[in-house]
Amino acid sequence: MKPRKIKRLLIANRGEIALRIIRSARVMGIETVAVYSAADAAAAHVAAADDARPIGAAEPAASYLNIAAILEAAHAAGADAIHPGYGFLSERPEFARAVEQRGIIFIGPPAEVMAALGDKVAARHIAISAGVPVVPGSDAGDLEAARQFAASAGYPILVKAAAGGGGRGMRVVGEAAGLATALEAAAREAQAAFGDGRIFLEKYLARPRHVEVQLLGDQHGTVVALGDRDCSIQRRHQKLIEEAPAPGLEPVLRERMAAAALTLARAAGYRGAGTAEFLVDGDNFYFLEVNARLQVEHPVTELIFGCDLVVEQLRIAMGERVAEPPAARGCAIECRINAEDPAQDFRPATGRVIKLALPAGPGVRVDTQLEAGAEVAPYYDSLIAKLICHGGGREQARARMAAALGEFMLLGVRNTAAFVREIIASEPFARADLSTRFIEEHFPRWSPADRDLHDALIAAALAANGMLGGAAAADGGTNRGASAADGAAAHSPWTTLGEFELWGRR
Repeated sequence: MKPRKIKRLLIANRGEIALRIIRSARVMGIETVAVYSAADAAAAHVAAADDARPIGAAEPAASYLNIAAILEAAHAAGADAIHPGYGFLSERPEFARAVEQRGIIFIGPPAEVMAALGDKVAARHIAISAGVPVVPGSDAGDLEAARQFAASAGYPILVKAAAGGGGRGMRVVGEAAGLATALEAAAREAQAAFGDGRIFLEKYLARPRHVEVQLLGDQHGTVVALGDRDCSIQRRHQKLIEEAPAPGLEPVLRERMAAAALTLARAAGYRGAGTAEFLVDGDNFYFLEVNARLQVEHPVTELIFGCDLVVEQLRIAMGERVAEPPAARGCAIECRINAEDPAQDFRPATGRVIKLALPAGPGVRVDTQLEAGAEVAPYYDSLIAKLICHGGGREQARARMAAALGEFMLLGVRNTAAFVREIIASEPFARADLSTRFIEEHFPRWSPADRDLHDALIAAALAANGMLGGAAAADGGTNRGASAADGAAAHSPWTTLGEFELWGRR
């Protein structure tokens, strides 16, 4: 394939990932074009890009999911490449195909590869054909087939959507009486979320780990693996904390899993950045799915390998070759901070950022779109910041994360920083007792401490009356041992967009 130079890149996304891509493109001398909905006209990614184009109303269906509007924006702006980020259209083969048909470079795998891997049933068949172990399951999602599978595999079983992930269209069925209802509910949710109501079945593993392998494949048939990540700590099937490398894996198991990921990627003809995900159960591992895009948790891999995965994506799209990665260094941990209210069963939260202070220092990176005055709207994913810490070993990375979470302060939007801080500081996390049931086992009914809520209310009242000069916390960032007002006086927003270091110092 003839190499093509990218000169002007449109980012078909928003928020922290749009900013992330803009920064990497700028390093490569590539001009950037942002797109924005009516709700995002004043957003940070719009101001950061070289050009910006409106694409519709606030609702995603009218803007960030509107293929025609995005393609028209690309044409009007003279973009010769489109990066989909993650979420929205990033794994829609029809979008990749439409971009390719316009003669625009799509930063991701070819549409046919995305279609094959995006369908979980088809991906299972690719894995089976390649000799990669899969969780015992059944492709059929009708009631009779489900009864037969449950009779042979035994309860509990897992009902999953064939066309998507993120926990949508997923149900755990513990007994025969709940099977019919679970099938109907999963199919209905899958249809609403993905426009495809197909479901399939797998044996439910009681206490597995969720481990994934980062892949890079070029247009010349070379595929490399950049280590693994543990993503086991999840709530409602949504990842909360990720780390690289996955702690405690036997070297032989780690090597076998990487080899399986490479075999699968080569069998699918994979190109670009992608992730092969597995469930690890004791000494065994099972293929789960392939995410044919950049992952939210990609920074932990960047920090231990000293690389820029967005730059690698752009290089691959321009026809350049991937190289064997260097040896990994140290450990990195990422915590997702979401606009959710822990006191209200983690319901999505909205609001305006009144005050913000972000942590900094050796080995600390923050990826966020937040800045003072920014509005957190109800239309989009609740992820508002990612805090990533690197250390020479896991314990140093964990200590840096605990300290950094203590420095994070946000007033105006309820958030989950205090929740993930408690997890990081917990003894089970310190000893890496990880599984997808971590939250149910160790934090089943977590809610903010009364002190945190009390201090947050005081800080909000002071800020509303113009009496608070520094940064203060709401739920997620009140320093223990000091009042909210004292914490505000002691901290200032010394960084707003969180420039990062590749390597932390010991």
